[in-house]
Amino acid sequence: MPCTVSIRILLHHDEESGVFVYPEEKTQMIDNELDHCGYFVIVTSEKMTAKEAIELYKSRDASEKLFRGDKSYLGDKSLRVYSDEAAASKIFIEFIALIIRCRMYTGLKDAVKEMEHKPNYMNVPAAIRELEKIEMVRQLDGVYRLDHAVTATQKTILKAFGLNAEDVRYRAGYISEELKKLLDKRDAIRSRELMKAVAESPLSYEDIIALIRAAGQSPREDE
Repeated sequence: MPCTVSIRILLHHDEESGVFVYPEEKTQMIDNELDHCGYFVIVTSEKMTAKEAIELYKSRDASEKLFRGDKSYLGDKSLRVYSDEAAASKIFIEFIALIIRCRMYTGLKDAVKEMEHKPNYMNVPAAIRELEKIEMVRQLDGVYRLDHAVTATQKTILKAFGLNAEDVRYRAGYISEELKKLLDKRDAIRSRELMKAVAESPLSYEDIIALIRAAGQSPREDE
């Protein structure tokens, strides 16, 4: 039964038909290579176990892939700017985005290790799409509130980052208060500008009221 050589495996074929029959490892070659593997030393500036050190060392591949991703989905392949200042600003923003994405990746990866099954939403793109569904809307009373409660899927993703639904509600309340301050400030500025324009206008009060009503608004006479 003739055979052909393929690096570390012998491929055996039938003598008459030439059909592949079975593979056979070249154990002696493999053993020789293992004997020459040798050792290497990793020196760190921080206290860690050998396992932690080798995992950190091997994570260089992930870092290189992240920078490759920076040139693809983060848009750093072509800067499309016209000044050094704009280029520096864009690179800085993309670098911050890269750090955030890396943190999301490691957080989701560590969370998946503790799960029995890997959900299809525990990766960075899917997690971002799911968290984007958390939004605030301005309701009839002029106050911004969460559009809906945090879902179970979103809670699972948030847990990977050390967050929960209560954190989302707290942040939403804080944002709502800040938006209310900005809107109140805007309305006060508009009111002052309107009163100034009325005071400086050569038109009479009755003429101004008539113009406002003609535009579709009907303020009360006592305002």
